[in-house]
Amino acid sequence: MSGALPSIAFPYAHDGRGQTAAASGDEHIRQLIEQVLFTSPGERVHRPTFGTGILQLVFAPASEQLVATTQLLVQSALQTWLGDMIDVADVAVATRDGTLSVRVSYVVRTTGNAAVAQFERTT
Repeated sequence: MSGALPSIAFPYAHDGRGQTAAASGDEHIRQLIEQVLFTSPGERVHRPTFGTGILQLVFAPASEQLVATTQLLVQSALQTWLGDMIDVADVAVATRDGTLSVRVSYVVRTTGNAAVAQFERTT
């Protein structure tokens, strides 16, 4: 059998045939970034340091220092967990009225393609 196996879509779902939904390479990477961003450390049993815990930052008082710290935290977590797949070019984080927005600019290592992923979560 040739070719790579398809990646499982996140969040887990079924496709039109009732089978596990798959994600393309680029979409799979975007989904992995989302998992790193919105998983809190300690949430995964066998990977207690996985994630960023940034959802807790929505409740912190907004400041330039908080934004800078969060950007560094996100960039570090992405480098740690996905550094073999992507090079992070830029991270932008903003909070407003209980909504957390994160924009990640990155380059996919295997293809050299640049991409931007935008995520928002309301608490």
